[in-house]
Order: sequence, then C-alpha cells, then structure tokens
Amino acid sequence: MAGPSVSIVICCFTEDRWDLLLRGIGSVLEQSLPPEQVIVVVDHNRGLYLRLAEAVTGVEVVENSGPTGLSGARNTGVQTATGEIVVFLDDDAEATSDWLARLVPLYDDPDVLAVGGRVEPVWESGRPAYFPEELDWIVGCTYRGLPRVATQVRNVIGANMSFRHEVFEQVGGFHASLGRQGARPLGCEETEMCIRASINAPGTRVVYEPAAVVLHHVPANRGTLRYILARAWSEGVSKAQVTRLSGRAEILGPERRYVRRVLPRAVFRGLRSFGQGGDPGGVARAGVVVAVLAVTAVGYLNSLWQASSPRRRQPGTVFLYRRIRTDGAEAGTND
Repeated sequence: MAGPSVSIVICCFTEDRWDLLLRGIGSVLEQSLPPEQVIVVVDHNRGLYLRLAEAVTGVEVVENSGPTGLSGARNTGVQTATGEIVVFLDDDAEATSDWLARLVPLYDDPDVLAVGGRVEPVWESGRPAYFPEELDWIVGCTYRGLPRVATQVRNVIGANMSFRHEVFEQVGGFHASLGRQGARPLGCEETEMCIRASINAPGTRVVYEPAAVVLHHVPANRGTLRYILARAWSEGVSKAQVTRLSGRAEILGPERRYVRRVLPRAVFRGLRSFGQGGDPGGVARAGVVVAVLAVTAVGYLNSLWQASSPRRRQPGTVFLYRRIRTDGAEAGTND
C-alpha cells in the first residue's frame, strides 16, 4: 500500500547561502523515497526569488505572502503544500538520502501528529574547544542528552521536522511573533506549534526519530562567545513568549529536566576532562555552560517581567491559544 504523499518546504531569505541552498534542494530531489512536491519559499527578497525561479527546476518557488520572518515563510509553504505530510528543511541544511524513508513510516501510526529527526552540525571552522555538545541547540542542532532511539517528545527541531497537513488545518499555522526574523536569533515557533497541536488532540504523539538525519552548516560566527550568549538570551525570551501564549508554566518540564540532569553532567564532564587529561577546553566548556544557563534564565525572567508590567503590556495581549480555521473564523480556545 502506498504511503502518504509528502511536500517538502525550504524557506530562505538571503543570497549569502546560495550554494548551501542549492545543495539542500539537490538533497531532497535525490531522496530514496521521492517527495510529491518541493517548495522553496523566499522571505521577502525579490532578487533571490527571481534568481531561484530561473536557476532551479523540479521545485515550486514562491514568495512569502505573510509577515517577514521564518514563521510567515513556513506558513506560506503550508498553504502551498498539497501533500498529506509537510516536511521542513532549513536552507543551510542537507538531507541524507534516506531522510524521508526514515521519517514517513512513523505516520503509519494515526496517533502521530509530528515527526522530527536528528540534526548534525557541520562546523565551518571546526567545533570551538569551549563549545560543548550539550549546547548544540544554540546552533539549531541535536544536543547531547536527547534520546538515541525513536521516542515521544514534546517538540521537534525546526531544521528537521514534519507534520500532518491536517494539524495546520485544525490549529492554524506557526505563530508570527516567534521564529527567526533575518539575523534576530529568536526561535521556539516549532515548540509552540507542537504544544498547541498536542493540546488540541489529547492522546496523540510527537516523535523524535534520530535515524532521520540532516547535516546543518554552522558558520564560524555562530561559534563565538558573543553569538552563544546572544542566542541564549533570545532562547530565554522565546521560551517566555511560549509560556505566555500557552498560559501553562508546566510546558517547560523538558527544560527543567535538561537543567537538572544534562547541564550538571556537562559541567562535570568538562572539569573532569581538565583534571584527568589536562584539557584546558574542559574548564572553558564548563564555564560556558554556566554562563548560558544564567543568561537564558535572565532573558526568560526579564521577558516575563516586561509582559506583566502594566506600563509595558501591549493592549490585546492574548494568553490563551486560539484555534483559527484557514478562513479566519475562530474555532474555539484552549484553557
């Protein structure tokens, strides 16, 4: 019996990643399990759109019809997609040849709403000695501490994720206030989407399948301490936004487990590496973990404080999910 039809969405915004984008497009066109449709969404860059439309074949090149940013571009991709499964790949990532063949079979289970895979970093200038694998989420990759076998999770990773198309029909698209906007390193739009979808359909599952692998390019500037701390701050801000949108503090359970279990081990591992092997990078890695934890927490608390201040809160702030049909009609709320 034939499996579900698949549409792949790749969002892009800059010509600076041209070669990476072409490699990513080529990788999805060469899948052992061919997709029905490949869509490239250009985020408000007319020059890039025209260049792509002329240069590539076998894909649909469209312009973002929504707000500027990754969430708006992804929503445009969803609106264009005809497949039963909508799969997302970053414009600086390259899929392994069996990527779809690993992702799609999990949808044989009707209770599975979304499936994500492993994202392996490909460092442009090599991994910095002070950058521990436990912090690879900072560069959008799978980090040490995630499961090694297919497992139910709260959310998938944005660079390598997929959803049933019907999920978007039921709960709407990615939230426009979340997600990267140009060089602003915000995120968590996929986290909020997975949470909203799961709340809407109790008893369903989001699954992480580490055998479905993509390779994610990491430029040298994303390995700097300046970027690490800026991204940590933005992560705190983004998590605060997700908390406000859901109205549920308990949604951050995975983060609390990560802080209690994964980060202490990372600090211990770094110090042991220095103490037993004389590795100076071990102390640096331990210090970076502590700094990232502190900056993320301050970003989170500061964002919550700003939102709760009467003088700072913007009119019309909504703390509850609203399910919006594609025609714009309100379909209900989740408490």
